[in-house]
This record gives sequence, C-alpha cells and structure tokens, in this order.
Amino acid sequence: PIETVFRVIDEPALRLTSVDLGATVDISDLAEVFDYAKDYLGLLKAAVIAAGIVPPGVEGSGESLADLLTRLTAPGHGIEIVSHVRGIPKGSRLAVSTNLLASLIAVCMRATGQAHSMSGPLAENERRIVAARAILGEWLGGSGGGWQDSGGLWPGIKLICGKVADEEDPEFGISRGCLLPEHKVLGDEDVPSSSRQCLRESMVVVHGGMAQNVGPVLEMVTEKYLLRSEAEWKSRLQAIEILDEIHEALSKGDIAAVADATTRHFFGPIQGIVPWATNRFTETVIDRVRERFGEKFLGFCMLGGMAGGGMAFLFDEEVRPAALDAMQEILDQVKQEMEKALPFAMDPVVYDFEINEDGTCCEFISGEGSMLSSSYYTLMVPRLLRSEPQSLSLTRRAELDRFGQACRVDASLGGVVPALFDRLIPRSEEVDDGESDLRGLLEQHGFDREFHEQIRTDLRSGRIGLAQNRLPSNTTIEDLDPCDFVDTHGGVSEACLEAGSAALAAGEVAVMTLAAGAASRWTQGAGVVKGINPFCKLSGSHRSFLEVHLAKSRQASRCFGSEIPHIVATSLFTHQAIEAELERRDQHGYPGPLFLSPGRSVGLRLVPMVRDLRFQWEELKQQVLDQQAQKVRESSQAAWAEWAYASGEGSDYSQNIPMQCLHPVGHWFEVPNLLRNGVLMRLLDQRPQLRWLMLHNIDTLGVCVDPGLLGLHITSGAGLTFESIPRRIEDRGGGLARVNGQPRIVEGLALPRERDEFKLSYYSTNTAWIDLDRLLAVIGIARDELADPARVDAAIRSAAARVPTYVTLKEVKKRWGHGQEDVFPVAQFEKLWGDMTAVPEMGSRFMVVPRRRGQQLKEPAQLDGWLRDGSAAYVESICDWG
Repeated sequence: PIETVFRVIDEPALRLTSVDLGATVDISDLAEVFDYAKDYLGLLKAAVIAAGIVPPGVEGSGESLADLLTRLTAPGHGIEIVSHVRGIPKGSRLAVSTNLLASLIAVCMRATGQAHSMSGPLAENERRIVAARAILGEWLGGSGGGWQDSGGLWPGIKLICGKVADEEDPEFGISRGCLLPEHKVLGDEDVPSSSRQCLRESMVVVHGGMAQNVGPVLEMVTEKYLLRSEAEWKSRLQAIEILDEIHEALSKGDIAAVADATTRHFFGPIQGIVPWATNRFTETVIDRVRERFGEKFLGFCMLGGMAGGGMAFLFDEEVRPAALDAMQEILDQVKQEMEKALPFAMDPVVYDFEINEDGTCCEFISGEGSMLSSSYYTLMVPRLLRSEPQSLSLTRRAELDRFGQACRVDASLGGVVPALFDRLIPRSEEVDDGESDLRGLLEQHGFDREFHEQIRTDLRSGRIGLAQNRLPSNTTIEDLDPCDFVDTHGGVSEACLEAGSAALAAGEVAVMTLAAGAASRWTQGAGVVKGINPFCKLSGSHRSFLEVHLAKSRQASRCFGSEIPHIVATSLFTHQAIEAELERRDQHGYPGPLFLSPGRSVGLRLVPMVRDLRFQWEELKQQVLDQQAQKVRESSQAAWAEWAYASGEGSDYSQNIPMQCLHPVGHWFEVPNLLRNGVLMRLLDQRPQLRWLMLHNIDTLGVCVDPGLLGLHITSGAGLTFESIPRRIEDRGGGLARVNGQPRIVEGLALPRERDEFKLSYYSTNTAWIDLDRLLAVIGIARDELADPARVDAAIRSAAARVPTYVTLKEVKKRWGHGQEDVFPVAQFEKLWGDMTAVPEMGSRFMVVPRRRGQQLKEPAQLDGWLRDGSAAYVESICDWG
C-alpha cells in the first residue's frame, strides 16, 4: 500500500513528489527544505533530513543545496524522491505517516550507502535505525508521535514490547525504559502457517471513513498510566491477560478465540481506560454485522487509537466472500445515517488483506525497465508536455520516450492515455462548483448583502477587527461585589421555590436550546452538527447533546405535571440534520410540545485581514509548543498569511463547499428569530399563559428547569437573569464584571486587556431566564404585533443596533482527494446574547450556580475530566430516557 522511489536526476534540484496528493516541488534553496508547513510535502522533507541526506545541522548555515547535491551525486545532478500511498486516507489510524516515513528513510539510506544491501529486506540493526529516524522525522514534522506505529518495518506477525533500559542503552540513567520498543517476529513455531492462512481467510480490514485527532485520547492514556489510576490500571492488567490469550489462540489456529479476545479487548479494557475510543458509528456497524451474519461473525478488532477509522472484522471462512460485499453496504448505510453527526473525511473502504511476510522491502531497477508507476506519469507528463522540449533534460526525454513505448505495448497502461488527456484538456461538460448552491442558500436564509458590504468596508478600513473588538483602553474592569449577584450554592428561599413550582405547574415556562452551531471547535474544523453528535455513553447507550436535554425536560415535565414546551434553535447548518434525526428517532420519545426554530439570518465568511491574523498570533496569548512543533506552527502561519494576501484580504470566502463558506451570526439573533420565523406566535397561540423562557447552550449539559432558580428570577422582577459559575483557570471567554461601575456580562474578546479576565471570579454559562413580555417591550413590539413581518423586522434591526458587532477568526476544513484536508482561517462577525445585560431597560440580574450545572463541553479533551469529576453521573441523575 505504500511505495517510495529514490532516483538521481540530471537537474541540480531536490525534487519531492507525492503521487497520492498530486503535489510536486523542485527545491533549490536549503532553507525551503526546513519549511515543513509551506506545502503538502513536509513529511518528505522530514524524511530527507532524518535520513541524513540534508544534515539537520546545516539549517541556517548559509550552505548551498546545490553544493550538497553535487557531493551526493555529481555536478549538475540532483535527486528525486517519490511517495505513493495507495487508498489510505489521512487520519486513517493505520500508522500511515510513520510507515511512510520509515519507507522514505529506508530507501534514502539504501541509495546513499547507509544500508548493507540495495534490495530485499532490511537487516535487524537497520530496521532499528530506520525506526529511530522515523521518530526523528515525526518530531521534525511537529507531530511528536509515531513510535508506537513503527512495526511496518518488521515482517509478518510481530509482538511489540517495551524494553527496560540497561547499561548499554543511551537511555540508561535517564529513563526507566528505552525509547524504541523491541519487535519480536513470531515465527512458524509461534504462529504456524496454517494459522496464518486461517487469519487471511477470516479477516476483513476496513476504513470507516472517520478522521479525528487522536491526540487527546493518547494524552489521556499517558496521563492515566503515569498516575496509576486504579480502575484504568486494572483494565491495563486485563489487557495484558487478553494479549496472552490472543497469542495462545494464534498458535493453535483458533481464529474464533482470537476474535472473541479482540472483541472483549475493545469493549472491556480499551473503553475502561478511555471510554472515548469508541463511538456510535462503530458500535452500530458491529451490531448490524452481527445481525446479518449471526454466529458466523466471530468478532471485532480496533486498529489505532480510536474506532471509526482502521478496523478489522473476523468471520467464519465460509462467509468471508459474502462479508466483503456486505461490509461495504453496511458501512455506507451507517455512514449515510450519521454523516451530519460525526466527522467523516471520506466514504468507507473495504481493503484487500494480506500478511506481509517480508516487511519493508526494496527493489533496485535499472535500464529500460526503470519506470515509475502509471499514476506518477499521469501526474507528471502533463506538466512536462507544457514545457518547451529544449528545456527538458536528456534523461527526461528518454523517460518520456520509454513511457510512450510502454503505453503502446503494455495492456496494463491502457487507461493512462485517456487520463492524460483529461488532465491536459479538461472535459467541457459543466461541473457544479457549488457557487450556485451558495447563492441559493444566501437568498433562502436571509443574507443581507447591504449589511455584508458594510462589514467588508469596515473590516478593510480597520473600523472593525480583532483589535477593535475590545472596549476602550480607559474602560474600568472590576470584579463583582457580593451585592451584585445571588449565590445559590446554599439553595434558595421557600418563597422562590413555591413561585417557580407554581409557574411550572401552570405551563408558564418553556426551554430553548441553542443548537445552531456547526461544531467547528468540537471537531477542529469539520462541519458536523454538535446537537446530534453522540458524544458519550450514558446509561449504557451513546447519547447526543440534544437527547440529553430532551431527557431532562421529560423528567421536569413529569415532576411538575405539565408538559414543558422545548424549543431547539437551529440554522441552515443544522436544521435539516436535526429535523431528520428527530424524525428518525421519533423525537427521542419526548411527550411535550417540541419546536424547531430555524434561523433567519446568515453571514458569508471573508478572507481574513493579515493584520487580524498577526493580532491573533502575536498579541493574544498562545501556548508555546515544543521547539520543533513551534517552528512548524510558525511556518503554517506564514503560509496562511501569504494565502490571505494572495486571495484578497476581506474578499468573500467561497472556494469551499457552501456550508463551510457561510456562518451563523451569533446567538443574539436566536431569540429574535423566534419572532421572525413565527415559532413564538404559534407557541403563544397554544399557550397564551407562557411568560418565562430558559435559554441555554447545547453544550451546557447540567442545566435543567430548576423551580428554585426560576422562582428567584420571578421574584426579583428582572427581565433577564443570567447564571454564572465560579471561574476555573480553563474558563476563558469573559464573565461577570463591573464595567465602569455597572454589573454586566463582558465577552472575553471585548476586554481591553487580556489580564482583565483574571480579575473576574465568575464565568458566564450563557444560561438565561427571560421575561418574554419585558423582552418584547425592549425590542419594541407587542404580542399582538407578531403576525406583522415588516413590523417584526424593523423592531429587530433597531434592537440589533444596540449591541456590538464582533469580528472573529475560525478555522474551516477544505477536504479534497482521498480523505485529504486543508485548514484555513476565515473571518466572520457575530453579535452575542450576553451583551443584552448592557441594555438598561432589561433590568438584568445575576445568580451563581454550582459548577456541575453550568459546566460546558467545548472540546473532546474535556470529556475525561467531566466523567471523573462526577458531572456525567449528575447529568444521568436528572434525565428520564423514556
């Protein structure tokens, strides 16, 4: 599946080519070799350095790359290194990057005399050198990982074990263990050939299409190992016992026992150590395979740090041919059902599986047969044909001649010529680039072109931007006085409890869940719908954020004998997916009124201003990474700045799928959307007594309709009461403050100085209790005027002008090819609900609630702490799953 080529060329350059990425670059400047993030070929650059061809010490020395290549080859010559990963996507969790690095380093070592033989398998000592250099290459590229995946160098079935450092090891006295593990290749005496054949005829290897960052999972594993957490340590010991079972079963050729052990390993120790290693997609696929094949399905094996990518399914030998076809059907079906809820990078793939009995091998080819793959020529020949013939070297001309002759006589190259014509002269048929869809979505969802142009003009002129988000530098920011809020940790009065309970029993209360976001932070740029993301197992099943909130409202409805209306605020990014999910799951069995409130405002993202990028990177605080990772980050930032300048600062960002070009315009608009889309009018027709609304974020999982807090809001006479929690160091984004003497919520990006945030003791959860009549009065509209769209729009525009407009930078993914992806920074604007506390007519009040009620889940890395501190158990206790 991985092929690398090293060859000498009669051009004084270092040429790097990735066939699967469709990228090639000629490098003549030594500094460019060390710029890993400038293009897609950073891994190849790291391999060249790790293999010793370009010594790490020459960075910044001023030496000439041409002189170095002359010493390596001959005057006027250089080298070309070609890589081709066949059908395995980025993020597959099949150890592609490390095995590719090892293959590249090995071929470079052979070609430069650093290995004993030019062809065949590597010797054992050479494998260990290549593995060590692969770790160096991972570090140079900024990932810092990879050591656990270097087994592709070794042949057959092997056992990879940690090694205690002894006096002969360089780690001795520094570390208890060696950096490199030991690789014990299992011979026929350990796993006989009959067992290997049984494994070949039973196993189906697949890629589920999911691509996620497993870094947080690996950090959790390391943390729990170092802390010797009791439950996780027992799981680790259990995993060791299961490994012994697998070894024993392989020696006997008992594939059913192997499958049983790997399945127990996945559902037992793996999830005991890191519950987030599994997901609903993987377990649904397993269930459906089991339903289809019954006892003929022997078991499941997870490959890599998380499920959903590389996986293996084991079957009885007689049904494996049928399983190959059935697996593709099942994977595609489940992916189609969940592609809006989970981050998929590509369609699932079922692979041909074979045991590699040779490990990483090399072949030396010379003479007329020294040709590369057809894919290489499909990539390179159009580029060469566009050049003047006189500019091509003699070697290139001879190569093109050999390629032309081969196309005439080799039947296997029959499809290359049509592919070349397609690249040289693209077909004239119309190709939908998404622009028409983008225009249609803008028109359909309330895009205000005039306001957009004003935003662009203000952004380019510097009137708005990241620096301009901040309040004036002379603004006084102070922490709240105790008289500015009510602390509810000790409970509330009996009068408040009675008032809230009475309002709930009378049907005067509704809940509004904000679910309009595309979860870019939760999935690091992948556009999934966070509300339906099955983020965690609760009460034995994978639950989505929305299912949890409906379960809480169901329990509250039962407790107070009145079905609570639940409103889910959506947007064009989330509405269809949430609507389909609720229909597919019968609204999660919610018995009360359930409304979807579609958004009626949308924005179009812009290419960021370089000054805003610089402000983000240089003025705002960021974690300083390891030396090499920091260098790669800075290289990426330079590439982003160059892209923004070349694309046109402040221009429309439209070179992506439409959903990645549009953006929600902030949760301030979600309550006004109730007026625009008619949901509030319909709800008031059903419940004219409705008076109070509890609004909260989709990721505030501990919030529920609490009668005491509701009563506190009612008895205070406030139009708006916000909940806050005591701040922890990880809580960033503003909070409760006295701004020029007035208590209010201040957003983190509005603080004049970043250090001002550390003065604040309380963090806003964005959970708010709203007096609907008071809010309508502030907006400037009455209940009986909600049927007049023109009147509603005018009132909302007037109210929107009273709150500030913020510019923010977001990262979006542009996916292409076979699971490849780029990440780009884009600019967008938003208005935020917390700024309503600065509107004096709202009469805002504040309460401090226990952390388990207000804690939010913004990133998957928070899940482990959320589970361990009892927050997950608390959420389960306030849910009724129906």
